Amino acid sequence: MHEDQAVSALSALAHAQRLRVFRALVVAGLGGLTPSVVADQLGIARNALSFHLKELARAGLVSVEQQGRNLIYRADFSRMNGLLGYLTEHCCQGTPCEVSDPGACAKR
Repeated sequence: MHEDQAVSALSALAHAQRLRVFRALVVAGLGGLTPSVVADQLGIARNALSFHLKELARAGLVSVEQQGRNLIYRADFSRMNGLLGYLTEHCCQGTPCEVSDPGACAKR
């Protein structure tokens, strides 16, 4: 992942409702969700949800597929993992950090 892609993804996630939408899609897994299901689960107005889904799609964090009359939105796990990898690429001075010990990097 390049810096501009990371900035775009982080910018898209820097909004509470978009972050909630993305997390719901991550939890849904590869099956994805329709906008109406997301709106009902999160209590977001459908017109606002449409805007947030477009922003997440523009950042490459979600994909959309037409299935009959429905749109199915899915989290793009490869993009999510790419962003996580970008953020942790040079973590702990190049040595692996234990997730169970978040202070490991600070101790070195």
